[in-house]
Amino acid sequence: MGVSAWEASSLKTALGVSNTTRTSQSYQTTTSGVSLGPETVGAALPGAVDVAMSTMAMPAKWSLGYAGIMVVMWWVMMIAMMLPSAAPAILLYATVSGRQGKREGTLLPTGVFAWGYIVVWGVFSAAAAGSQWAFEGFGVLSPMKMNATSLLFAASILVAAGLYQLTPVKQACLRHCRSPIHFLMGHWRPGRWGALRMGMVHGAYCLGCCWALMALLFFGGVMNLYWIAGLAVIVLLEKTIRAGDILSKVTGIVLLLWGATFFYSAMA
Repeated sequence: MGVSAWEASSLKTALGVSNTTRTSQSYQTTTSGVSLGPETVGAALPGAVDVAMSTMAMPAKWSLGYAGIMVVMWWVMMIAMMLPSAAPAILLYATVSGRQGKREGTLLPTGVFAWGYIVVWGVFSAAAAGSQWAFEGFGVLSPMKMNATSLLFAASILVAAGLYQLTPVKQACLRHCRSPIHFLMGHWRPGRWGALRMGMVHGAYCLGCCWALMALLFFGGVMNLYWIAGLAVIVLLEKTIRAGDILSKVTGIVLLLWGATFFYSAMA
């Protein structure tokens, strides 16, 4: 496998010829004197900033604490990407719940329903962070941009996501997500625990519908805002427009063809 951009930029650091080394030496020389007047501090400040920026640019080492941060990052990202497409079900639940339990109101049970939905994506976020840890360990995922660095790995993600888009499981889960009224009629449970259970069941259907699309973040970059926004739009359109089921199949075919080009490049 070729040297990635990050690895190339890190070679200078490994050889001890980076700006960090020079600025660090300059900073030590400056601060070793007796006088630290305004001019001296002003001269040392740019070097200290360079050292700090260079440190921030280095990829963090994985630990349980860092893994926890990554889980939270994934969870927040999933909430931002998935809640817009879940809004019709949440609002419909609030309407039905308000008619059936006027004394309790709608805010609390609706919040519980939404929380159940979010919990499911929290479980997915933990699995995604664990996968990210493993992929970085295998050297197929960039520790900086968090995107695929291997042609075979990129091709595998695209083809797997494309195939799943065409499976009966995907289509069945998508039908539930596209018809929240039928979901509520078939899974209604009264009370707060019922709201939590319904939210988790609805979240499970959405997870079954969209997990492969979310896995594409490992291809385009977990930190790529344009890629994140594009996937969120696809998810929203699949669930809301009239031809959403057709869109899901077209997306699957495009991903398969795209993945095939990566396989061809990897084998060439």
